[in-house]
Amino acid sequence: MFFWIAAALLTLGACLSVLLPFARRAARAAHASEHDLEVYKDQLDEIERDHGRGLIGQAEAEEAKAEIGRRILRLTGSSSPTDPAKERSGTAARFAAMAAVLAVPVVSWVGYAAVGSPDLPGQPLEARLSGNPANNTMEELVARAERHLAANPDDGKGWDVLGPIYLRLGRYPEAAKAFSTAIRLEGPSAGREAGLGEAIAAQADGIVTVEAAAAFNRALALEPKNPKARFFLATLKAQEGRLAEAAEAWSALAADSAADSPWRAAAEQAVAEAQRRLAEGPAQPSGEGPAGPSAEDVAAAETMAPADRTAMIETMVAGLDERLRQNPADGEGWQRLIRSYVVLGRKDDALEALKRAGEAFPADTQEARAIAALAAELGLVKTE
Repeated sequence: MFFWIAAALLTLGACLSVLLPFARRAARAAHASEHDLEVYKDQLDEIERDHGRGLIGQAEAEEAKAEIGRRILRLTGSSSPTDPAKERSGTAARFAAMAAVLAVPVVSWVGYAAVGSPDLPGQPLEARLSGNPANNTMEELVARAERHLAANPDDGKGWDVLGPIYLRLGRYPEAAKAFSTAIRLEGPSAGREAGLGEAIAAQADGIVTVEAAAAFNRALALEPKNPKARFFLATLKAQEGRLAEAAEAWSALAADSAADSPWRAAAEQAVAEAQRRLAEGPAQPSGEGPAGPSAEDVAAAETMAPADRTAMIETMVAGLDERLRQNPADGEGWQRLIRSYVVLGRKDDALEALKRAGEAFPADTQEARAIAALAAELGLVKTE
């Protein structure tokens, strides 16, 4: 009952806030009209007094009276035969507006009475999180887990469960943190390392970065047949321009996967795309001079200290960059350099390399089209 009383009072207040200005407008108009009429009458009396005292002549008095008379006629509407129609039109418009205002709450109340449930009790978040987990939504289950881990940050199993959920929800930074924490607390496993690599790659818009590749290689060291790690490391080969090697890796993954495995379908689709791109033109590196870090280079660098590993990769990329400055007529080298900069997270350098590559080849050449397609694939240029 309290709900209906409160709803009625709120509805009444909302309606009055809209309706009262209509009434005030009409009252102000009537009051203004009466005031102006009184002023004109006083002016007529003043003219009579001035004429009686001889301050103005008969002709001036008559002219002034005539002007005031015209103003009075305009005010009362007697000088225009269409004014009554205008008044009726204005009144009708006001009534239509007020009817529309009143119709909104009436329709709302009727609709809510038919489909609403005002008698249902409130459902505060705290009560829902404290109830049976079977009755919670996915978001509520995540909130429940987050509250538990905030109170128990060393619960490795909780982080292990939450990581894949974050991935499914598209919360990639949280997923990477959850997998890293689970690895620290529970120890490395192929699933945790592969999940960490996927989260890092997803954060980079699908680019398999050096950190992601390192996680996938650790997963393969623990489980050589791990499908997720194999798929993404093959993706890294494709990102480096080694499409033939990528297609071979994906084909092997598809052959090792069950018929109903999602990895088999994904690998077969990737093979088809790689073969299409290979048919359009060569994509393998020429092998002349430094070619940028490959998946094997990254794997070999796993045993190095972080600073040494980064220095090695940066040196290889810098060598490729210098070679292209000396010999810019290497379309595949430009593609590899641009990919390497993107993988390293150096987007400004990738854009600068893209600009230099554009200067090296005319726009209508096969090399220029391949570089433009790569730039679109990596998100370096906007596509229609």
